Amino acid sequence: MLTRAEHGCLIIADISGYTGYLAGSELEHAHDVLADLVETVVGALRPVFRLAKLEGDAAFAYAPEGKIDGSMLLDIIEGCYFAFRRRLQNIRQATTCLCNACVLIPSLNLKFFAHYGEFVRHRIAGREELAGTDVILVHRLSKNSVAETFHLNGYALVTQACVAAMGADPAVLGMRPHLETYEHIGEVATFVHDLEAGWKHEQDHRRVIVTPENAAIVMESLQPAPPAVVWEYLTDPAKRMLYQVGTDRLDQTNARGRRGIGTTNHCVHGPGTVIEDIQDWRPFHYFTIQAMVPGLGLTKYTFELSPADGGTRLVFRVGKFRNRKQREAWEAYRETFQGAMRQWHSLMAERLVEEMASREPDAALIP
Repeated sequence: MLTRAEHGCLIIADISGYTGYLAGSELEHAHDVLADLVETVVGALRPVFRLAKLEGDAAFAYAPEGKIDGSMLLDIIEGCYFAFRRRLQNIRQATTCLCNACVLIPSLNLKFFAHYGEFVRHRIAGREELAGTDVILVHRLSKNSVAETFHLNGYALVTQACVAAMGADPAVLGMRPHLETYEHIGEVATFVHDLEAGWKHEQDHRRVIVTPENAAIVMESLQPAPPAVVWEYLTDPAKRMLYQVGTDRLDQTNARGRRGIGTTNHCVHGPGTVIEDIQDWRPFHYFTIQAMVPGLGLTKYTFELSPADGGTRLVFRVGKFRNRKQREAWEAYRETFQGAMRQWHSLMAERLVEEMASREPDAALIP
């Protein structure tokens, strides 16, 4: 029987500088560091991406067609890169060891290669393998001139095919066009996303978060899916419409070409519209919204996610109101608001059960 061809997003996360690091380090200790970092990378890619294969200091993964859009792709890439950089810091700071394997940890970096195309899955010696021209292409991307051209070590190289399939606008996103040529394939149009600049922004950007001490209410729920999937249901307008009963329409404007700081949502509820502006955005940990709510005025709230009991602990906090008129309006509105949020989060949990069940066959194939 012929193997059915599939389409999807193919991605490789490659730890750069590892060959030089290994050559100058004690083998056993260096191997432990690599295993730790690879585990961090793979954990950050799941469950949206399925691990196809570990390739030494790289992880090859894929997301089936329709499972991811441009915003989510960049959130996952940046989230993975930030987790990698934080893990590098933690490993280095947690040891007083002066061996080369520890001293040279800062020389490591991470780069990504993403392509959208066709592939087939088949089994060889009991393991699933991906094959096809596009699988070859995404691996060829690792041989490129990005470092020499843009002087970058941490970056994502994304093909034009991937950008088009994900519905992203590279110019708005600040991605720089780049051309590579490969034997038997020809010219490949790509775009470079600077992850080092993103990491610096992540370090420097002011946090905007409603803390427990500054909250008018705190609501918690356990959602039956990993944080990355819950995040998608909280931030993607199409996903939100699956459980936000009473919402007639949800229009989203992304000033940066992707969801994040500067995104504006217009939630239409009958004759009223809630206008939401995203103030802080830390995939897949928390995001903070400042909303203009009819009859209540400016309101700030934070959604915070953390892994728990095989799912996600979702904490929702509404900021305290500063003036008397708002506090009075809030007291009259509080019960209705909390009832709506409880209903939405309960319905979201039901949708997430269905979502994870649809992904169940994928999970069995992850080593």
